[in-house]
Amino acid sequence: MINLISRTIANISSLLKGLQVKSFLAVVVVGFLVLTTNVNYGQGQNNEGLKERVRQQVEQNDAQRPKTVGQWFKDARETEDSPGERLQKIGQQSGEAFKEFGGGYVKGAKETASDVGDSAAEAARDVSNKVGR
Repeated sequence: MINLISRTIANISSLLKGLQVKSFLAVVVVGFLVLTTNVNYGQGQNNEGLKERVRQQVEQNDAQRPKTVGQWFKDARETEDSPGERLQKIGQQSGEAFKEFGGGYVKGAKETASDVGDSAAEAARDVSNKVGR
């Protein structure tokens, strides 16, 4: 009788060990994510407002250079027979791009310098407050 009870306990124990804890936890985590994630399938798939905002952002710049790949290829086809004109356009467009990039770089550098200055002033105040205590 004791042998039967010990075999039963051993079988139950091996069955519980066979249940893999990792896979169980993975199922729990996936279930939690599925139940707590708010997904709205109807929205965002064909959002005309988003397309229009992206188009406005692209066209916001007044530069005369191509802004999309399609415009670039159209420009290339127009000057296909005239390599000199094509090189001249590429030079002008590259100059505009570098000027635009440089303007953004200067603006970003100024903002970064301002942030660094603010952080340094705040750090100095924190140090002076700690020393004053």
